[in-house]
Amino acid sequence: DAYPEEGCGFLLGTVTDDGTNRVTALHRAANRHAENRERRYELTADDYRDADAAAQDQGLDVVGVYHSHPDHPARPSETDLEEATFPGYTYVIVSVHDGTPEDLTAWTLAPDRSAFYREEIDVHAPETA
Repeated sequence: DAYPEEGCGFLLGTVTDDGTNRVTALHRAANRHAENRERRYELTADDYRDADAAAQDQGLDVVGVYHSHPDHPARPSETDLEEATFPGYTYVIVSVHDGTPEDLTAWTLAPDRSAFYREEIDVHAPETA
């Protein structure tokens, strides 16, 4: 519902034994970019602290970040690469066209922060008691 601006937030979950990020919850954050929110997003140190606290309350960790690309493909931009800071995080991008989500992709940042590599997305129905 951030459209036409970029929406953003955090992926909460666990890291499996094989190093895969398993996302089980989202923590929404405000887009704090000072201008051009239609093409940029910004998360502050306070946002990261709030997300970490929310994750800990649920027995989880912050395992990544998500944001939307209004009327653009769900691929990392050069700005996304320049501003990504955490190798090992999952970076999810959702393309939104005319207010409707259309595509979702996941990426991981190379250890030297030089590139993103596409991650496979495996969606499971929530477990019920």
